[in-house]
Amino acid sequence: MGVAGLLSVLVLLIGLGSALIHRHRAEAAADLAALAAAGQAASGVAASCRAAERVAARMGVAITSCRLDGWDALVEVRARANGPLPFVVPVVARARAGPAE
Repeated sequence: MGVAGLLSVLVLLIGLGSALIHRHRAEAAADLAALAAAGQAASGVAASCRAAERVAARMGVAITSCRLDGWDALVEVRARANGPLPFVVPVVARARAGPAE
């Protein structure tokens, strides 16, 4: 009973650690995609979102939302979290980037 309980706790901790890592990676990808989109804001929404999609694809996430609000780019990404736990759900992260006020 003691070994089984210890293994259960270990698997749970590994799963939580994995989820935390995937969350941070998704947030970093959203930040970089938003920066890429903001860098192309003068070229319009289509060019901005294409730049964000290129960055997101390289980071292994998918863009679920991309828009411009003035010169600010707002991006949402979704990443599939892998781990030892069967109930791990996709990770969603949002970012905003633009010129300093």
